[in-house]
Amino acid sequence: MKLVDFVNTVVTGPRHRREVLTIIAFVLFCAVIVALLFGGVLLDAWLEIGPLLPAAAGLIIGLPLLGSGVLLTSWCLAIFRSAGGTPVPFSPPARLVARGPYLRMRNPMLTGLLVSVLGAGFVLRSPSLVLIVVPLTAIGSWIELQLVEEPELQRRLGGAYSEYRREVPMFLPRPSRGRGASSS
Repeated sequence: MKLVDFVNTVVTGPRHRREVLTIIAFVLFCAVIVALLFGGVLLDAWLEIGPLLPAAAGLIIGLPLLGSGVLLTSWCLAIFRSAGGTPVPFSPPARLVARGPYLRMRNPMLTGLLVSVLGAGFVLRSPSLVLIVVPLTAIGSWIELQLVEEPELQRRLGGAYSEYRREVPMFLPRPSRGRGASSS
């Protein structure tokens, strides 16, 4: 069974199985984030790489990134909860979410998370977090989205998702085209 089929079976299957797998996936996801942060710092030590920037510069660059990433991710979480779902692919909202930051990008929650980890990398002054972990996480996430989440969304939501996918970029919003022009 392909992973897309498994996710779709869970999403459309019995509620109890969906709830249990959502909890397990959420705990694993949190563990991965912690492992990425610690792993980046440990990689610096293993590679004997010094700090990325002086402490003050790391804070000046990192704190706004960390804060804006956390705010964006929190906003997305609130939208998903209000739509009756969670960010875990096993328990998504039943309908397409296309409001708030989802009007401008398909994966703002992941964008917020990557910006948060990037900010943490600057705050921790970790070259490995900034230059290795964040780019590899972005690439891995893009692959997972292309191979699993987007095909499952296409299967479950059909034409509405096809149109949304055509109109809305994956991670970064398009520059505004001004008043009166389409901003999708």
